[in-house]
Amino acid sequence: MHLEPSPTTSDLDEAVAVFVQHRARLFGIAYRVLGSAVEAEDVVQEVWLRWQKTDRSVVLSPVAFLSSATTRLAINVAQSARVRRETYIGPWLPEPVDTSSDPEVGAERAEALEMALLLVLEKLSPTERAAYVLREAFDYGYPEIAEILQLSPVNVRKIVSRARRHLADEQRETVDAAEHRRLLNAFVSAAQTGDVASLEALLTPDAVSLSDGNGIRGCARVPVLGRARVAALTSAWPRFWPGGDARLVDANGSAGVLIHRDGEPVTFLTIVASKEGIHKLLWVFNPSKIAAFLASRSRFSTALVPAAGVSD
Repeated sequence: MHLEPSPTTSDLDEAVAVFVQHRARLFGIAYRVLGSAVEAEDVVQEVWLRWQKTDRSVVLSPVAFLSSATTRLAINVAQSARVRRETYIGPWLPEPVDTSSDPEVGAERAEALEMALLLVLEKLSPTERAAYVLREAFDYGYPEIAEILQLSPVNVRKIVSRARRHLADEQRETVDAAEHRRLLNAFVSAAQTGDVASLEALLTPDAVSLSDGNGIRGCARVPVLGRARVAALTSAWPRFWPGGDARLVDANGSAGVLIHRDGEPVTFLTIVASKEGIHKLLWVFNPSKIAAFLASRSRFSTALVPAAGVSD
């Protein structure tokens, strides 16, 4: 019986070094395809296990091998996640990730990272999402994407073009980072004091509020539509106003707020705004997603497993 030789310590050390070098990229791909930091971490861990078992001497490009494995696994997970999300109670929002240490989350460009865009990406098929992410965030060439997705380059071009058109139809022109932060700060300040008039002044007439709680008590299970209704609901929520401690965080490349009650983080909030004002509020109440955000702050320090107003 022929036995494969066990990897030497130096071989394993080299495998670890190569994987760690590309780990941020792999997480960035998986996260954008899945909209979930927890699921993305699971994908990255599975790729690491596969990388250990691979005959690395025949791998011409480690980054190509790892990126391809990550993308295909993420697509598979996304297909099963879509079924699971059909039973989710109320609006589903992506898990926010802390981007204070990695503003682009491993990408060459900070594309397809904002929560609002990730939410729109959910309307695409997993393969369309992956093609768009690889092209727009990581600047892969069409032949490279075609090889990863096992499609023709012509087909990949059509998929990416179609995804761009779809996203353009859904997106409005956004404000810059400074204005986004100013509007968020003003909104939280008005909410904390119950100033409904100021809240309405910050919102567009067609403003919508989405609350992700998966059935948590007191969390709206349908989108709240219209300036007056959104302002009234925001100022009335007893969950954190008054007495909520709102702390500014860097999430998905822009400003967000983590709201604490009795010292415990209970809610994440970010906004989507244009020059007309805030047109979308994204609230995350789901405790598991709050926990995932907190865990994302130490994402790259994790060891690989063998086998009144806003305060800063």
